[in-house]
Amino acid sequence: MANFAKSNVPRFSVDVYQNEYLPEGGSEVNAIVTATATGGGTIGSTVAAPAYPQGQRPSAAVVIMVDCSGSMDYPPTKMRNARDATAAAIDTLRDGTHFAVIDGTHVAREVYPGGGRLAVADATTREQARSALRRLSAGGGTAIGTWLRLADRLLSAADVTIRHGILLTDGRNEHESPQDLRAALDACAGRFTCDARGVGTDWEVKEVTGIASALLGTADIVADPSGLAADFTRMMETAMGKEVADVALRVWTPVGTTIRFVKQVAPSVVDLTARRTEAGPRAGDYPTGSWGDESRDYHLCVTVPPAGLGQEMLAARVSLVVPPAGGAAGEPAQPLGAQGLVRAVWTDDMTASTSISPQVAHYTGQAELAQAIQQGIDLRKAGDFDGATAKLGRAVQLASASGNADTAKLLAKVVDVVDAATGTVRLKTRVAEADEMTLETRSTKTVRVKK
Repeated sequence: MANFAKSNVPRFSVDVYQNEYLPEGGSEVNAIVTATATGGGTIGSTVAAPAYPQGQRPSAAVVIMVDCSGSMDYPPTKMRNARDATAAAIDTLRDGTHFAVIDGTHVAREVYPGGGRLAVADATTREQARSALRRLSAGGGTAIGTWLRLADRLLSAADVTIRHGILLTDGRNEHESPQDLRAALDACAGRFTCDARGVGTDWEVKEVTGIASALLGTADIVADPSGLAADFTRMMETAMGKEVADVALRVWTPVGTTIRFVKQVAPSVVDLTARRTEAGPRAGDYPTGSWGDESRDYHLCVTVPPAGLGQEMLAARVSLVVPPAGGAAGEPAQPLGAQGLVRAVWTDDMTASTSISPQVAHYTGQAELAQAIQQGIDLRKAGDFDGATAKLGRAVQLASASGNADTAKLLAKVVDVVDAATGTVRLKTRVAEADEMTLETRSTKTVRVKK
């Protein structure tokens, strides 16, 4: 487990938003849990002044995995942009950060520094890395699982706090089975986080988003390769701002209470329910990855035993912790600040018991929005145009109602909006592939509820 001096850890807080009132016989409790870290090194994608005393910042290691399959030569500018983007990311590394670059094809090869080790960022190693990048060329197939396993071996050898990967691909994972990729993701989950990017339009959205989801990173499309350098720079700036790794949302529930689901709902929708690991009597940990200066929202839904009118109970207690490394038996978790309480109160006041928390209502809609987009695109690809119109119309309605302007703009490139309020739309007869892929890739991005 990482050991932190108190002055070296961002301040974490937990706030709970819910309507705790239930009708007689009611048993389902919903709450939005807002977790916030302040005093870290990044706000959004902009690196802030270090909050740590000189020499006491958390150590970090980053491995950049660059797709060098044959398709990266079509057009030739794609490979050049990938080299430039990787160089830009290396230039963004903080001095002292451990790093390596992997050439990914149907096999994984160390480009820099080689020898199964990581380099330590300074002026000399950055220049050496840039020289090594000039030798990158396109040729071969795509087996992403091998890239991830090599990244894991390199990162695990480093005695650091933060371990992170950046993965770029332009094609489908055609030279290994889906089972091989899934096995690699299962092996790497919890060992490092990874941001994944698809460049161009010949890659598979569900593969790239699946990698990012499994490894608690971000996924996005860079349709125009000329945008890679700016995107890689932003990703590396964010990675350099991470201060605490392996943070878990710990949920304790009393006897008789069942957890229906735990989902991250902002800044994007990620279902964490199946990722629970037991953490003592009636407590479980849900992984959230690495944190800097940021705030995230989680939707917790539990079922409690019904009680009589006027009675109340603690339905759940939520906190943030860093579990012991490798689930070490007998070693306590590192607590990261305050806890939040989720309550249940039974009442015969119909107004109180039927009111829906604005936060819960908002994020329920955002989760439905993401699902409607994904289902609509799948139906459109399958040729079910009526079904696709209904789902994408519902998505337009939800995006409009929640103020998710970015998603509304992406939807408008796939459907003609007749009436956003009612979700009346027509499928466009011609849709640019990049527009459809951008909508699918970014479908899980949410807007926060207006306080």
